[in-house]
Amino acid sequence: MSPWDLRPDVPPLRGARATVMGLGLFGGGAGAVRFLAARGARVTVTDLRTADQLRESISALDGLPVEFHLGGHREEDFTGADLVLVNPAVPPDSPWLRLAKSLDTEMNLFFKLCRARTIVGITGSNGKTTTTALIGEIVKKGPRPAWVGGNIGAPLLERVDEIGPEDLVVLELSSFQLEHLDAIARSPHVAVVMNLTPNHLDRHGTMENYAAAKRAIVAHQSATDWKVLNADDPLVAAFDSPSRPVWFSRIGPADVVARDSGLEWSLLGASGTFDVSARRLPGGFNLQNMAAAAAASRLAAPEWTGWEEAAREALVSFPGVEHRLEYVGEVRGVKYYNDSIATNPESTLAALDTLPGPFVLIAGGYDKKLPFDALGRKVAERVRVAVLLGETAEAIARAIGEGPVEVRRAPSFDEAVGLARASARPGETVLLSPACASYDMFRNFAERGRRFKELVAATQPDSPTAKS
Repeated sequence: MSPWDLRPDVPPLRGARATVMGLGLFGGGAGAVRFLAARGARVTVTDLRTADQLRESISALDGLPVEFHLGGHREEDFTGADLVLVNPAVPPDSPWLRLAKSLDTEMNLFFKLCRARTIVGITGSNGKTTTTALIGEIVKKGPRPAWVGGNIGAPLLERVDEIGPEDLVVLELSSFQLEHLDAIARSPHVAVVMNLTPNHLDRHGTMENYAAAKRAIVAHQSATDWKVLNADDPLVAAFDSPSRPVWFSRIGPADVVARDSGLEWSLLGASGTFDVSARRLPGGFNLQNMAAAAAASRLAAPEWTGWEEAAREALVSFPGVEHRLEYVGEVRGVKYYNDSIATNPESTLAALDTLPGPFVLIAGGYDKKLPFDALGRKVAERVRVAVLLGETAEAIARAIGEGPVEVRRAPSFDEAVGLARASARPGETVLLSPACASYDMFRNFAERGRRFKELVAATQPDSPTAKS
């Protein structure tokens, strides 16, 4: 899958010249730099972004003997390095990679070095962050130490030496990370696949390539491993491997069925129900996330006698993750929700089906070459005003078409929030659910979500603070 010639082993690091290509904005690159420096490598960081754009990641490396080459790449940083550690977001056709003698990635190194016998990996187009966090909440109540990372939380590579053989590791895994793990033939012991809808087609090119990258999460499992699959998604249901399947569904029959009344489960020879009517997570799609989390947490710790009580408590009390249907507050009779993590149309569709309307929707952003047809139809049904911005504004406007929706365009994010605020009427909901990535205006979706909350709070200084 990966065209890169990735290392199958762990390279010697003490005294080695290591180049980290792509420091990144979420902390993974900084964690990899700290790991390499602690192992005695001589580290150079190279990134196309400037020092100002990377200021938070750079500040996390204060005091380390690291050389920074920012705002562009230098040939000698690749030809002269014993190891080039590549950010998974770097496109595989980058000509700089062909100059390197040896390539690896942060997640591949973690899999090679991690001693934990049980790694739970979660992927999917939507819901993987919430599901990963939920699994973490459950297993942290158990008898074994638990670690949560990957695309969520703090990087785990720099703490890999602290993770013991009996510990549980829970990882959110992206398609980028999985295609590189496929190259070294590694899959997690418990693999969870939430769903598959078009995403990252700007990188993968076709839906077939994207699905193939996701399929790597089960491709190298053994007959003693588990795969937790969405029975309602035909693409996911077709994921084949020697591992043992466990199914979750909103329809049934399945090992865990997510109904409006709660979860019905039958796992490892036991069965029961979870009444989650008092749950804090809204929406039917979150019931599906709960079903997957229940199954994965049970399979990860089959010896845990207190699992049922802990899982029930965690499923009900879990407040959700920041930037996912996050209630920001009510201002002059208008409710504001931050759904900045919605970086594809399906996530926005779920938000529009979950929250009460009528809506003033803020959407648009970086173009990942995704179709907006279904989103346009849903907006026409549920949205009164659509405020569109970014590279995809015109494409979304075309998908909405002529009709009752008032479509307004904003040249900047701040102006989009201002237009939404001015357009909203008491009793309506202003929803930031962009259906697109943030890279045309922000460093990441989290920065976009934080800016939205700042602007809402500034509307009325004594407005409620964000609630989970």
